[in-house]
Amino acid sequence: MREKKTNLFHAAYRDTDSPSRFGFGSKAILAAAGLSAVAAMGAAWGAGGFFYRLCLTQKMDKSKIFAAPHNQGTGVAHSTLGRDRVWLKDQPTEERLLFSEDGLCLRGLLLKRQPGDPWVILCHGYTGRAEDMADFARRFHDRGYQVLMPDARGHGKSEGEYIGMGWPDRRDIVRWAEYLVWKEQAGQIVLLGVSMGGATVMMASGEELPAQVCAIVEDCGFTSAWDEFHYQLKMLFHLPAFPLLHVTELYTRVKAGFSLLQASALKQVTKCRVPMLFIHGKKDTFVPFGMLQPLYEAANCPKECFVVENAGHGESKMAEPVVYWDRIFAFLGQYVDAPCHTTPSDGLSEPV
Repeated sequence: MREKKTNLFHAAYRDTDSPSRFGFGSKAILAAAGLSAVAAMGAAWGAGGFFYRLCLTQKMDKSKIFAAPHNQGTGVAHSTLGRDRVWLKDQPTEERLLFSEDGLCLRGLLLKRQPGDPWVILCHGYTGRAEDMADFARRFHDRGYQVLMPDARGHGKSEGEYIGMGWPDRRDIVRWAEYLVWKEQAGQIVLLGVSMGGATVMMASGEELPAQVCAIVEDCGFTSAWDEFHYQLKMLFHLPAFPLLHVTELYTRVKAGFSLLQASALKQVTKCRVPMLFIHGKKDTFVPFGMLQPLYEAANCPKECFVVENAGHGESKMAEPVVYWDRIFAFLGQYVDAPCHTTPSDGLSEPV
């Protein structure tokens, strides 16, 4: 009888914990976990694709980005850009086309003066175009500079399916500078950029530039594309960097062929040898003011820093126009021969 009970006990034990029943449960759990992981990866990939299209292409409406409270200006400054665009249309500009190293046809606008006058290459910001730099073109032209305003790749009339955030654009700026030396016999060249354009000229500063590039001015550029998107992801969607930004990084590598981590002005300025003026508005919350200090400290070149207390993003020239332009041309005067031909300007701070 004892033997029978023992056998019954063992039978019950084997039935409860049998390999077949236990294995079926494990497979079901593993399958469910696998499906969940695949679903999560698919959702992350989809979200990364959305964030890529939103931020790095011109295919999606960006009103959500620009309308966000932290991306708004201070409202204390008025722009002269409308009047300056009218002025630019009346000037004898010439269109030039240049092929990038990866085969894109890039467009630029030239505004010439006398042969031998210095040149400035003006780099516009995120989702902008060459004509958005009309106010800078006018001030520099009045001061005797010849002007080149390129459309960044993926902007204006330039080819490109993505926004480069300054990284592939840095090589385009090197080519534009080489073009001026080769075709226009430029003897002195200044690089100036605002916002993404500021990051572009900083990234270009770490490349092998023509010897004729003698000074750089950056206004409110970011430390890196990764840092800027990390900040915007948090402010716009209240999300951490992981996993969305990491998936967007992979998506960017596949679709655009560059890395958000690699797109670093902070690393590039450590290789810079060209004198650089750093400008930033203290109330900037689009490209946070806190990005200025690490950039300035990392720059391994003759450098100056100009902070405009009441300016938001890209507002320094409007918040303190007289001081702004005086500071720029005083800095450039140390490295650029004074142009022989200048034109008096009419009302730098007059709003339109």
